[in-house]
Amino acid sequence: MKKFLKWLCIFIVAAVVAVVCIWGGEIRSIGTVRQVGGNEYLYTMEYHAKYDLDDVISRDIDSNGKLLEYVIGRIGKGLPLSIKSDQVVEDTLGSFACTSFQAAKKEGDGYYYGRNYDFYKNPSIVTISRPKKGYATIAVSDMSHFGYGLDKLPGTSLEKLACLASIYAPLDGINEKGLCTSIMALPNQAASQESGKHKVGTTIIMRLWLDRCATVQEALDLAATLDIRHDVTEGSGYHYMIADANGDCAVLEFDKEDGWKSMVVRKGEGENAMLVTNHLLSPKYYATEPDIKVGNTHSRSWWRYETVAAYLAERNGIVSLEEAQEALALVHWKDLVWPDGTVEDTQYSSVYDQTNLTLAIRSWKDYETTVNFSL
Repeated sequence: MKKFLKWLCIFIVAAVVAVVCIWGGEIRSIGTVRQVGGNEYLYTMEYHAKYDLDDVISRDIDSNGKLLEYVIGRIGKGLPLSIKSDQVVEDTLGSFACTSFQAAKKEGDGYYYGRNYDFYKNPSIVTISRPKKGYATIAVSDMSHFGYGLDKLPGTSLEKLACLASIYAPLDGINEKGLCTSIMALPNQAASQESGKHKVGTTIIMRLWLDRCATVQEALDLAATLDIRHDVTEGSGYHYMIADANGDCAVLEFDKEDGWKSMVVRKGEGENAMLVTNHLLSPKYYATEPDIKVGNTHSRSWWRYETVAAYLAERNGIVSLEEAQEALALVHWKDLVWPDGTVEDTQYSSVYDQTNLTLAIRSWKDYETTVNFSL
């Protein structure tokens, strides 16, 4: 009996050691998942598990389905796990509405990067990562993209497992060099670059920028080495804003009429601010009024653009943190009912300080409360 207990103890210790060796980073990460600010729909996580962006690139992952399969494989390491996306697709994506801007700081040198993510009332997660190979980052994700919802929240350790997918699905973020990026929807503009380079999907390109780029030019140069492809099953394409701590800012778009070649719109020389919503800014397509060919007419993109542009112009593109938040508040949705009956909200508003490397975020559940994060 003593020999049996001895071998049982050895087996248990060996099993524990094996689990820690295989899933140590994942277990440590899951242990950091928590609600913040007393908000049941706002979470944070410190990501400690390993991930390999070169491996992601080599696999040509260019759709959400492929990405979820890859994430499941990385997390499960051979075990039969399941993660489903609850993201709404098809025609309802026509109401996607986001706003992003960079503006100079009133408090001193540097810039703020503001961003509204307008979609539905879903839980959000702020993921902080400090990879051994790559820059430390703060990024925000919509948790519905990897299976969560208002009635499905991460309570137990097992329920928190899917939070690990957030590292591959940033919607906006900042890195330790002060580089910020965010994504805005463009209906009927799903880029499908096909030049023979390795393919990357909608959010992976943003993770690459955050992990590997310190400046806007570095981000654009990196994008040029890859084929960026948006998941056509989601019913939308996208454009991206990228801004660095030096004040350089650009919007990356794609030419539907010319093989989805990249189009870059830069912040004007001497300008303190740049703004983007949900219509194309490239001169080839730019329109000053709603046009379904170049933007989301249902999201009031032009109204939001003009409203924030006027607010920033009144201040010569120079704002305080509170003014950056006010600019976003002017165009944020609260229980906005569309003609088809769907209800949309600004899921969260983010303001990143590109000098002090902080995030001030307000969630739809408690929009009056600001929660702060820092690197």
